[in-house]
Amino acid sequence: MNGSLLRGRLQVRILPGSPNSSLYDRMSHHPDVCASPHGTLPDTGVYCCLDLARMDGNDVVKDASDGAETPMERSPEGKKASMKVEEKGTRGDGNQLLARMPAALADLMLTHLESVDLPQGMIIEQPDEAVEHVYFPTRGVISIVAMTPEGGARIEAGLVGREGMSGSMVVLGTDRSPHQTTVQIGGAGYRMETARLQEALQQDALRERLLHYCHALSIQTAHTALANAKLKLDARLARWLLMCHDRIEGDEVTLTHDFLSTMLGVRRAGVTVSLHILEGQGLVRATRGLIRILDREGLEEMVGGCYGVPEAEYARLLTG
Repeated sequence: MNGSLLRGRLQVRILPGSPNSSLYDRMSHHPDVCASPHGTLPDTGVYCCLDLARMDGNDVVKDASDGAETPMERSPEGKKASMKVEEKGTRGDGNQLLARMPAALADLMLTHLESVDLPQGMIIEQPDEAVEHVYFPTRGVISIVAMTPEGGARIEAGLVGREGMSGSMVVLGTDRSPHQTTVQIGGAGYRMETARLQEALQQDALRERLLHYCHALSIQTAHTALANAKLKLDARLARWLLMCHDRIEGDEVTLTHDFLSTMLGVRRAGVTVSLHILEGQGLVRATRGLIRILDREGLEEMVGGCYGVPEAEYARLLTG
C-alpha cells in the first residue's frame, strides 16, 4: 500500500495459480460492479487499479499498474477514496498494519477508511477528550505525549508511524486517555471514525490483530522508560533517531531542537550538546530543522540493548 491512486478503470486480475478466486467472485458479483474484469468501484467516485496476490500466507491486494502514481485525493463528489494494499517489507510504503491484513479483514476496514493529510503539529487527540477518529499513517510520525494536567511537564511516551495506528485506547475498550497525540513529522494516512472501528472490533480476528499491536506499543513505551532511566541524553537521542528512521523514507529527520527537547523532556541546550556529540562521532549531520542519519549501525551500537526489543516484538506478532 503506497497511499496513491491510479486513474482509470478498475482491473482485477488473478495471477496464475493464485488462490484468491473467492475475493474476485465477491467483487465481480457485486450489483454495482460489472461481471467483466472492468467496472466502477461502488460508492467511491474514483477509480483504481488492483491486482490480487498471495503473500506470506495472507490475502492482500497489490498494485497491478506500471508504477505511475498520483497522490491520494478525495473524489469530486466528496466520497471516500479507495486505496491499495500491498506489502514491501518493514520499511515499505503505506501503513503496514493494514497492508498485512488478510483480505477479509482488509475488506472490512477499507469500507470506512478516508485519506487525509497529517501536517506537522496537528493535534489528533487531546487529554481526557473522546477520540473521534483513529489514524493509520502512511507517511510521517505521530507522537504520544504524557503530560501533567496543567501541561507544564511533557515527554514523549510513544511513537507511531506507518507500522501502526493512533487511538490504541479504542482497541482496549475506552474512548479517551490523559495523553496528547500530535503529528511530529508531517505526512499523510487514513482515518476511521471511532464508532466504525468499535463496530469492526466485534470481529475476533481483527480485534486480536489490533490487540497485538497495542501490546507491541506498550513494549515500546516500557523500553522508552528504561532508556530514559539508564541512558545518557546523547544515547537517548540516538535511540529516538533510530525509531524515527524506522518510520520515514530516506535518512533525513525534519525537526527543530525545540521539538526534540519536548520529546526527550530536556532543555534545548541539552539537545544541542547531544547532537554535537553524535556529529563528532560521525553518526549524524545536523543543520537548522534537519538531522541526517549518516551511520545507523553506529547509532545502534551507542544505544545497545535499549533499541530492538519492541521492534522484534512487533515483527513476531505482526509480520510473521
